Amino acid sequence: MLNDFLKYQAQTSPYPLGMEVSHADGSYIYDVNGKPFLDFVAGVSAVSVGHRNPRVNDAIKAQLDKYSHVMVYGEYAQDPAVAYCKMLVSHLPATLDKVYLVNSGTEATEGALKLARRVTGRSQLVSCHNAYHGNTMGSMSVMGFEERKQIFRPLVPDVDFINFNSEADLQKITHKTAGVILESIQGGAGFIQPENGFLRKVRERCSEVGAILIVDEIQPGFGRTGKLFGFENYDAVPDVIIIGKGMGGGMPVGGFVASSKMMDLLSHDPKLGHITTFGGHPVIAAACLATLREITETGLMPQALEKETLIRSLLVHPLITEIRGKGLMLAAMTPSAEMTNRVILRCQEKGLILFWLLFEGRAIRITPPLTISEAEIRKGCAIILDTLDEIMNDVVN
Repeated sequence: MLNDFLKYQAQTSPYPLGMEVSHADGSYIYDVNGKPFLDFVAGVSAVSVGHRNPRVNDAIKAQLDKYSHVMVYGEYAQDPAVAYCKMLVSHLPATLDKVYLVNSGTEATEGALKLARRVTGRSQLVSCHNAYHGNTMGSMSVMGFEERKQIFRPLVPDVDFINFNSEADLQKITHKTAGVILESIQGGAGFIQPENGFLRKVRERCSEVGAILIVDEIQPGFGRTGKLFGFENYDAVPDVIIIGKGMGGGMPVGGFVASSKMMDLLSHDPKLGHITTFGGHPVIAAACLATLREITETGLMPQALEKETLIRSLLVHPLITEIRGKGLMLAAMTPSAEMTNRVILRCQEKGLILFWLLFEGRAIRITPPLTISEAEIRKGCAIILDTLDEIMNDVVN
């Protein structure tokens, strides 16, 4: 299978990890030889309630027995999507009361950027250095990492960048700005949280100049930070939120949420202001609804903070310089990218899945399923510490 994987599937890097997957369950992925791998990554934050979560699987199977795709998004009323959107907005501030369901986080970014321009009649977009909001042409245009996008230029024009957590840079947000897009916690940059009320200050500046504040919750969202959405930790309510990853419990999905007044503008002048064939797919929406119920009707959100405390208490080592992030969105930092590579690759050999972050080479991603147990956390952290000890001994010897 591995040879065919390399031959027939387009690759995203020269050196894919290449695990040949047999099945997955709970916090574990199993290869074709039956070897278990404890999953500290959760499909890059997407498998929020564990692999093959019974509630999610049952919802998918039940919907498959009723109907799958029947019509393009926005034409027919389909119970899974309607029920999901209704439940989602019940957990959001009153101004975020209408949902547009799409197929991925990057499509959600595209829709949100279009909405900001439609609402304001302005063109300028402001993003952050080291930001990541997806990889299609529009979302790449607001990616704050030139090395990854230079080869694809020209991109969408009239985009400016500010430094995350720089209050002085907020003056770059002006009456010409249609929208400001930023992550509630910067992901690819190294799980960097807003400091000194930065998110609130961005909110105030946007309100002052009439710009739309778009907050990207694709990674922090759906309970990973101890709240349903990351912005709830920082005293600022955005005009639009972008969602994805963990909302589908492992199924491919995205969405953006705004006020009815704003969202209704996409239906006229012109009609079909945003359109998607498979957005709101009933099987995917059923998975989203089951995932949201699992997250909000159990103790998974407060437990994320308790599990963070446990991980921080365990991962104390001379080669861990700091642990960034919040809840179960954590990055253990080592002194160098080379050392981080060695840790990730050696841990996989020992049956622990870790991963990298996009722009911060020193970071070890720790984003397990929210359902991970204390015993599994202890097991995984022990493997990390053992590996770090080996590396330190290698350096000494």
